Amino acid sequence: MGEKIRVADLPEFDAAEHLDSECAIAEYLTAMIEDGDPALLAAALGDIARARGMSEIARASGITREALYKALRPGAQPRFDTIARVCSALGVRLVAQAAHEPVA
Repeated sequence: MGEKIRVADLPEFDAAEHLDSECAIAEYLTAMIEDGDPALLAAALGDIARARGMSEIARASGITREALYKALRPGAQPRFDTIARVCSALGVRLVAQAAHEPVA
């Protein structure tokens, strides 16, 4: 068996580096929404905003860059209007769908 790899020696994962297409962004955002954790959704929006350019998203959403970083950091619980403004600036929308198919 080879040498053990220490977790501390692994590079830090940055999701923003992999959000390079509309499809990747939609899949990532959908997965975070399905998790049901609002703080995770905020962090995911932050990842997407960093991938797109935080300054550009701040300008498009009408939220200062500093406030945007604060609202979208891991563990944050932003208000819905903040999430809606960021989604609009990102060009994505949150869509509700039935959790279960109706039984015929």
